Amino acid sequence: MGSGSGIGIDKDRCIGAGQCALTAPEVFTQDDDGLSTLLPGREEGGSPLVREAARACPVGAITVPED
Repeated sequence: MGSGSGIGIDKDRCIGAGQCALTAPEVFTQDDDGLSTLLPGREEGGSPLVREAARACPVGAITVPED
């Protein structure tokens, strides 16, 4: 999971469903193992689609800072 006030991804929880990358492709992608990762420079979120991506994650691996 990330730290600080940015978007967090719990890699131990992620199952590689890819819902985040489908929902917010400008923020999320999948690494070589198929697990979710953030695109460079997209750690702070801000897009409403980031919150939707967090809700779409079937295992709740994504955390988004409160506004």
